[in-house]
Amino acid sequence: MLLRLLLLICAPLCEPTELFLKPSPSQTIEGNSMTLTCEIQPRLQTSKAQLQFCFFKDNGALKSGWNSSPELRILAMWTKDSGSYWCEAKTAKATTTIRSRRLWIQVQRVPVSDVSLETQPPGGHVTEGKKLVLVCSVAKGTGNITFLWYKGAMGLKLGTKTKHALTAEFEILTARENDTEQYYCAANNGFGLSLSGLVSITVRIPVSRPVLTLRTTGAQAVVGDMVELHCEAQRGSPPVLYQFYLKDVTLGSSWASSTGGASFNLSLTAERSGNYSCEASNGLEAQHSEAVPLIITVPTENRRDLLTSGVIEGLLGILGPTTFVLLFCYCLKRKIGRRSARESLRSTSSPLPQDSTYLNSPTPVPLQPVYGNVNTLSGDDIYSLVYSTQLEQESPAEPPRTLSKDKVSLPIYSKLKKITVIDMDYDDAV
Repeated sequence: MLLRLLLLICAPLCEPTELFLKPSPSQTIEGNSMTLTCEIQPRLQTSKAQLQFCFFKDNGALKSGWNSSPELRILAMWTKDSGSYWCEAKTAKATTTIRSRRLWIQVQRVPVSDVSLETQPPGGHVTEGKKLVLVCSVAKGTGNITFLWYKGAMGLKLGTKTKHALTAEFEILTARENDTEQYYCAANNGFGLSLSGLVSITVRIPVSRPVLTLRTTGAQAVVGDMVELHCEAQRGSPPVLYQFYLKDVTLGSSWASSTGGASFNLSLTAERSGNYSCEASNGLEAQHSEAVPLIITVPTENRRDLLTSGVIEGLLGILGPTTFVLLFCYCLKRKIGRRSARESLRSTSSPLPQDSTYLNSPTPVPLQPVYGNVNTLSGDDIYSLVYSTQLEQESPAEPPRTLSKDKVSLPIYSKLKKITVIDMDYDDAV
């Protein structure tokens, strides 16, 4: 019984068997995973738990060593992993092993493709003194890739890096004005160089502090003349915006698309004396010039006119309110006076004229005017009636004469301002 049991255990190993190594996938691409399987044909009737497997490459065992699994998974295969592979199997207590045939495994490399160059900051614009980064990338490519950077169409080589990656960076720590140029990069993983397109890099220069120059037509700045304000920054990437100021008040602005600065023309008046300045900016940093004083000369006649107008304006400013108050008081007083006069006139009766009498006298008596108010009002006019009488001497031979009504002269009205006098003259009867 013991002998029969030994024969049953040893029979599978005594039969002719063969061990095979199978990779999956059959063609390995660099960077991909691969699984190695160790198979026995015909299959042993012994339980798998009683078998041990080991995988080998070239002349050495792989790190997995002996274990009960007939499979070995390699996460990533690279060109350096290309070589001769095989496996061995044995029972747990057996002293003999079965070896598979050697299998050559070639890891396939993918050539680089779609090489491109990008910049940081984006757009290819960098400020002078700042860092510029050139990023070279490939869409496809396996294994170690060598990246190269070039400046200018003639291909001035800047640097080289080899990385097991699809991107690499080249840095220009401090950009200068002469770094304004076209750039490109290249990549190679053993199949030859693959080039990117050209990328233009522009290094922008901040404006320097501008200088303001005032140009007048004569030796002195006189009212009515024209003055040219010229502002210019020696350095700065165009376009540059120039703005002009008088005592921090903006006068105008002008763009300059090239070097040489910009100008602004101004007509001079007496109020435009003061400190002038200008500002330059190209979007990076604004710079302000120093102040330039300008004294405007006023001609003598203009000065007299300005002085007169100033005095008049000052007097009007002072006397205006006072004059208004006085006029108001005067009008009020006048209105009150007119009302009193009207009331007095209405209350006074007008005397009737009396017949002139003649007295004996050696000499004629001059006319004696008799005044009487006429109770008549027309607007603001007041009329007075004046009667003139004359006393004459009567001769003894002549009879007494009486006043003849037909010889009475017509009343004469004289319209005066405010008071009108009416003169009635009684002539002697003929």
